Amino acid sequence: MGLHVEHGRLVGAMLEIVRIPVLSDNYIWLAHDAASGETAVIDPAVAEPVLAEAKARGWRITQILNTHWHPDHVGGNAEIKAATGCTVTGPVEEAAKITGIDRAVSEGDTVRIGSAEGRVIDVPGHTAGHIAYSFEGALFCGDTLFAMGCGRLFEGTAAQMFDSLGKLMALPDETGVYCAHEYTESNGRYALTAEPENTAIAARQAEVLAMRARGEPTVPSTIGLERATNPFTRAQDVAELAARRTAKDNFR
Repeated sequence: MGLHVEHGRLVGAMLEIVRIPVLSDNYIWLAHDAASGETAVIDPAVAEPVLAEAKARGWRITQILNTHWHPDHVGGNAEIKAATGCTVTGPVEEAAKITGIDRAVSEGDTVRIGSAEGRVIDVPGHTAGHIAYSFEGALFCGDTLFAMGCGRLFEGTAAQMFDSLGKLMALPDETGVYCAHEYTESNGRYALTAEPENTAIAARQAEVLAMRARGEPTVPSTIGLERATNPFTRAQDVAELAARRTAKDNFR
């Protein structure tokens, strides 16, 4: 089962997923398993909106899943943990930088949100130890994969990012892509210059512009959509990805 929308809620194969917009362009995700009542918070930049949303829904926060150490992904850890007693899971290579971490994981490990089991995927590039969490129908990828984009190479290399994106593109097309920022409009402008003859990009950007004009979010995306319209996932080799990342870094 893939991603669908039910009464305004995002519903994956086993998880109900809620988007919480914070700061200027961050998204925090709540992933809830109705059978067990367990709720995970993915990449909490801040705490108050998360605690308020969970309280309003009657959801019990049992864990935090961090994809990497950047402050706009872990800034709410301590307050949420203090308020709920939840556990904090994050990447083993960045554990020393993550507040309140209880469990350090890497590729091959699994995590559970109630009855939903997810696997950890190592996706370095944006940071040295970045990870993603892949559940049936839902990928929480932090700042590695964006809608029509990828993360800047702050600590990693183009070769690492190329391999990381390749792992994510091996997931089923219908998998929902729950990234951590609303960057799609800017990414789309660059994508049009990177592949000016790609009609799928042009069509998607037109839709994105209309959605943003209405004040609507453009994520989650899907793996299939990213395979067709993301110039970074479509790079044929490391050199092409590196050139595109440099061009995007300088794109205005």
